[in-house]
Amino acid sequence: MALFPDFLAKAKALTTQGKLMEATRAIQQGLGFRPQTSPRPAQAAVYRETLESPVQTPRVFTPAHADENATDVAFRETVRHTPETEAPTRPSRGPSSFDLHVFEQGQTRYAYRLFVPARVDDSPIPLVVMLHGCKQDSADFANGTAMNEIAEREKFMVLYPEQPRTANSMGCWNWFDPAHQSRGQGEPAMIAALTRQVASTHGVDPARIYVAGLSAGAAMAALMGQLYPEIYAAVGVHSGLAPGAAHSVASAFSAMSKGPGPRAKTAAIGIPVIIFQGSGDSTVAQSNADAIIQSELAAWSSKGSALAQNEKAIEAAGQRLSTATVWSDGTGKPIVESWAIDAGPHAWAGGHASGSFTDPKGPNASRAMVAFFQRHTKA
Repeated sequence: MALFPDFLAKAKALTTQGKLMEATRAIQQGLGFRPQTSPRPAQAAVYRETLESPVQTPRVFTPAHADENATDVAFRETVRHTPETEAPTRPSRGPSSFDLHVFEQGQTRYAYRLFVPARVDDSPIPLVVMLHGCKQDSADFANGTAMNEIAEREKFMVLYPEQPRTANSMGCWNWFDPAHQSRGQGEPAMIAALTRQVASTHGVDPARIYVAGLSAGAAMAALMGQLYPEIYAAVGVHSGLAPGAAHSVASAFSAMSKGPGPRAKTAAIGIPVIIFQGSGDSTVAQSNADAIIQSELAAWSSKGSALAQNEKAIEAAGQRLSTATVWSDGTGKPIVESWAIDAGPHAWAGGHASGSFTDPKGPNASRAMVAFFQRHTKA
């Protein structure tokens, strides 16, 4: 999602001219990579007023890029300042809410949105963490995936962390940077800490927490499942890459277009995963989905778990033809599920047209992911 034909053409031209440093910078620009030399407050420009000044009383906040209809219906939100040290609160009963909050991690403050469905009692409910792709933000991703609509019906919360543009100029999660590929540091540590805080303060069932994402967000979701298996019960990867598929901007560029290279140190996610990949995706190659599948099957095989394979063609009026392949354990529970979408672009399948990077003609990835998640509960 971060690479565009103009950056690619520029990089190729510079390479043929022997200008390797300039070519690398072009690739970095295409990926939105911005190295950070020291900790600093991470505020997206659109949130600058919200994050830099203390919030004394709730006020209406409207994202600058939202269209009028979306603003009226979905994105009119109350801003709340939620420090990491906030005391636990009992889950509230009443109507649903979709609010903007701020999370503090070290010296950095992150915006995030949280959808809480209408609740009739205090019973713990599941939580799905959704990681947006490049050039998206939390509100746009929520709108495009329509995950909140399913959450209201199925009664689970949805957490949308947001990547500040100061951390990546295109809003990409830095999945390809070694500083953000290890447990206990960088963006994975922030997402894990935010997940734990929301779970502890909002009546979430700790056995039913899941993480999913698109593109760069999918690559980060795969990392989260691999690095924090004690938190997440299952992972959703839409047009993403395997953990360890890249270790630099240049290798990220290569992995996205060709799949993990021979020097890539890919790792299995190791917990149940559902994967979506379109054959018409010109940004992330099909070989990346294949690499995830093979890695997961090998990992489960090494545990002595024999998985039975079942394949089914899915065809519906007005939708792209897709093939769902499921590898299930001895109890019939799906462990690895892969959706191959015929001619599917680099976009959220079945997404709402009002969001960016969505494919309304695709099978509904949000529904399929939720159905997969509902089959998994941590012991």
